[in-house]
Amino acid sequence: MMQSPLVVGVDGSESSLRATDWAADEATRHRLPLRLIYATRWELYEGAALAASLGRSDTRVLGENIIGMAGERAQLRAPDVKVTTDVLPEDTVKALLRESRRATALITGSRGRGEITGLLLGSVSLALAARAHCPVIVVRGDDAALAGSHGRVLLGVGDADVDSAAVRFAFREAKARGCTLSVVRAWRRPSHESADHFLPEGDPARYYEVRAETVLDEALAAAARDNPDVFIQATTAEGSARKALVDLSAAADLLVVGARRREGQFGLQLGRVGHTVLHHAACPVAVVPKSA
Repeated sequence: MMQSPLVVGVDGSESSLRATDWAADEATRHRLPLRLIYATRWELYEGAALAASLGRSDTRVLGENIIGMAGERAQLRAPDVKVTTDVLPEDTVKALLRESRRATALITGSRGRGEITGLLLGSVSLALAARAHCPVIVVRGDDAALAGSHGRVLLGVGDADVDSAAVRFAFREAKARGCTLSVVRAWRRPSHESADHFLPEGDPARYYEVRAETVLDEALAAAARDNPDVFIQATTAEGSARKALVDLSAAADLLVVGARRREGQFGLQLGRVGHTVLHHAACPVAVVPKSA
């Protein structure tokens, strides 16, 4: 049975080369094939004279050089992994979204070659995270995070994450890495308590903390039962989930969040937590769609 590959979007930038290295390690870890894609609408720029003399455009040649070097780099890093490469003559986002239909995961760098200096996250990475049909991993962070030296996968649990695709994905990653799975559920006490809302005696904040603990237990129960060898550290944190996950990402090798996408006037959109961690996390971020 053919295994679905890890697909990497490559554009020759330093960010995409770091993503290629990370993906090669991930392919080795999970024993998966690796597919590298350079997508560009090169045929739009192919002049008649150039086509007659070369039979291909300068942009096509550039793409083949970039993808060829990336392929050699990946193969040297992961000699036991089957590496394939391709140059696709179409829009980058469109091509990678199509690839995501038959990929185990889609992996990109955090910024592209043409991104404006100082931009927190590239437009291609953001579009893919919001719309791909498989998990999208945006590779960001320092060398320690990219090398997996922290020994920790971080999972943020939301309201809809009972035995979710994101939970299962995080367990698989922790198991493959032989590392700790750190799970966080954030909670807040409403600023105004409802008069008809029953609260137990004692510290009112404890009521919301216990509710968060219950959500954690329910979210992890099935996956924990199926993966007894994964060591779990489950905690609750008072305050913003976005802040908690960004802060904790500094000591993680991978941050996993679920994607509850919603249709809006601008199409599919990620939630606030997804947006924040993609822009600010200190380690690679995996966005796992509900159906993945």
